[in-house]
Amino acid sequence: MTKTVTMTIVFQAGSLNYGEGIANISELKKFHRGNGEAYTYASRQSLRYDIVRLGNELFGWNLNTVDKASGVVQFKKDVTIEDSVEMDLFGYLKTDKNSQKRAAVVRLSHAISLEPYKSDLEFLNNMGLASRIGADPNLAQIEQHQSFYCYTITIDLHRIGVDGEVELPNQEKAKRVQQLLDIVKLLNRNIRGRRENLSPLFVIGGVYDVANPFFLGKIRLASSPRGWEIEVAPIADTMAQTFAGKPVADETRIGLVSGIFANEDEFAQRFAEKTGSVEQFFRHIAEQVQTYYGE
Repeated sequence: MTKTVTMTIVFQAGSLNYGEGIANISELKKFHRGNGEAYTYASRQSLRYDIVRLGNELFGWNLNTVDKASGVVQFKKDVTIEDSVEMDLFGYLKTDKNSQKRAAVVRLSHAISLEPYKSDLEFLNNMGLASRIGADPNLAQIEQHQSFYCYTITIDLHRIGVDGEVELPNQEKAKRVQQLLDIVKLLNRNIRGRRENLSPLFVIGGVYDVANPFFLGKIRLASSPRGWEIEVAPIADTMAQTFAGKPVADETRIGLVSGIFANEDEFAQRFAEKTGSVEQFFRHIAEQVQTYYGE
């Protein structure tokens, strides 16, 4: 039976991903929309990197899986998904006479800012070091952007732990998904001397019969006299959609951190039985995963 977890997550952080830059200016990764606004983002590759980093730090995921024996840096030929949670979740490509590949089971979108970038710059120098030897400091400027960000993650449960002739026990499949959920709950990123917190302030999703990121692109941020709000209308319309005669709302849950968004009461009233804390959301998903794998 096909089942897919999909969840769209909102978090707040600053200056998450830099590009090459020009001269002594470090530029944030960003793109422009048709209305002229610029939005920064953390690439899906950067999110993947930090998920795998935490998988290794917290759960001992095996990272001794790469070599350059074929002339390019890639996963070792003799390593399988049984040896590597990373390869199981995020796929691989092994180029050789007989190339092997595995499409990602866990798919990530970019984490895109919900607030436009306004060209803020920070001026830097190394005065502290230079003054020790009576030298002139080096100068630099880096772009800065503090914002709410949003990304979507999907997990094809029926493909976890299955790759060709290799199939892991259901207990191991459930364990790997649970570890991933725990990582997403406390995801963080180390960048330029900072540890940014990417853990969810708002999350919406569930376990569905179809592999579709329902709430990707449906999260809108609005400013009101009371503070920041997440617009309810696009979420309500999405939940009213049906697949095979079944409303999306039936399997959808919402989790939020109290005190962050000014209209949290609106969610509690409109989606009363489906709204709770972030912890309650992840507990519900974990229970659904355990049920799917027959635990």
